[in-house]
Amino acid sequence: MNGRRLEFVGNPIQDAISRIRFAPASNNLLISSWDTSLRLYDVDGSKLTFEASGDAELLDCCFQGEAAAFSTGSDCSITRYDLHSGTSNIFGNHDDLATCVEYSDQTGQVITGGWDKKIKCWDSRSKKALTCVNTVSVAVESMSLSGIIAMVAVGSSVYLYDLRKFSSPYCSKSMDIQIKCVRPYLDQGFAAGSVEGRVSLKYFNPSNQNNDGFAFRCIPKATEKRHNMPAVNDIVFSPSTCGAFITGDNDGYVTMWNAQSKKRVFEMPKFENSIASLSYNSGGQLLAVGSSFTYQEANELFASLIIAFKLGFSFKMVFNFNVFTWVSRRELPWAKLTILVCIAGSSKEQE
Repeated sequence: MNGRRLEFVGNPIQDAISRIRFAPASNNLLISSWDTSLRLYDVDGSKLTFEASGDAELLDCCFQGEAAAFSTGSDCSITRYDLHSGTSNIFGNHDDLATCVEYSDQTGQVITGGWDKKIKCWDSRSKKALTCVNTVSVAVESMSLSGIIAMVAVGSSVYLYDLRKFSSPYCSKSMDIQIKCVRPYLDQGFAAGSVEGRVSLKYFNPSNQNNDGFAFRCIPKATEKRHNMPAVNDIVFSPSTCGAFITGDNDGYVTMWNAQSKKRVFEMPKFENSIASLSYNSGGQLLAVGSSFTYQEANELFASLIIAFKLGFSFKMVFNFNVFTWVSRRELPWAKLTILVCIAGSSKEQE
């Protein structure tokens, strides 16, 4: 596994990373953050190709093909960006924080969720964009798409919507966990990460209706003896290795798991900060890791980091830290890190 830190010369990320996403076909990486900026980074060319700042913290982002993107903000807005011309415009709004956004290439729909307990469906091709609104019992914390199926995390349940009939969910799956994130398990189902360090996998069409999935504790090896497990902040499934998925937790651990055996495949050395977001590129050769502090107090030390990893199964890493501190929350520091990654050892699952 080889890795490097992405450089943002002249204008580094100044606040927490909320989401990172690789483009559908290229190795362009979309990055939303609490410093109000949306950035597009060309990983192959090692350069920033787009940046747009606004007035509100960005809480999520997604691509619309390769040429456009959407973001959600703390000012309740949904913004659309033309990544080629550099222009942006307000696409829609929620009545409270807009927390989640997804775009369906198959239907042209934009799906958003927010703290206003609403799930909204927008037609990106129509001037009368808003086509449907669903109201749920609690705020929407996480959302994902798998083909024409939208998965929406609401409290301890995941609602499944058919994008062609979005007026109501066709299925609701109770997870028995407080859900932090929900992500697609290829086209087979979904995985939900919990605030107490568990992952629950559910199948869309289980062969046995009495056994539609399973759950297990995603415990990093270094924390196996702890009683309180960190939240699973994000999950990504490998596009190239069937059944392999990676979790990123609030303690800064990135771990690959085998879904079938429920065993750890490998674990990266602990990051200095929490893992905010993960993303594979379309071919599964690159894994991007977004790491940043969560807010413990108004004037805490803050650092943000994004690393793109060229994937292998085992590795060793050397860290060289040179971290500067600021006092004001709006003058937060960039973490100076040098990361060296070398392939070593075998890919045997860790016990």
